[in-house]
Amino acid sequence: MFRSLALFLLLALVAQGAGADRIKDLANIAGVRSNQLIGYGLVVGLNGTGDQTTQTPFTVKSLKSMLSNLGVTIPPEVNLQLKNVAAVSIHADLPPFTKPGQTIDITVSSIG
Repeated sequence: MFRSLALFLLLALVAQGAGADRIKDLANIAGVRSNQLIGYGLVVGLNGTGDQTTQTPFTVKSLKSMLSNLGVTIPPEVNLQLKNVAAVSIHADLPPFTKPGQTIDITVSSIG
């Protein structure tokens, strides 16, 4: 009995502790990548600094389409002369493993 106890204590003193590594430090998950998000929209309320509708007809067309989706009909012969609306492009990079509600950086650029 004494011999078994002595052998056990000797092995306990000589044995080295096991090392621990995190799985994410040792492995790469296949398919992990960021996603680029691209959007298009209208910014309103620009106080005379919006797109010139004669040079950017897509701004007027987008506004008419939006109003039509909201149930507002504009006769086709009406020529809208807007000074407070601009068409914009929105770009963002969505990192992998982004959680709902997490903030991300976006870039909004004027098109017109």
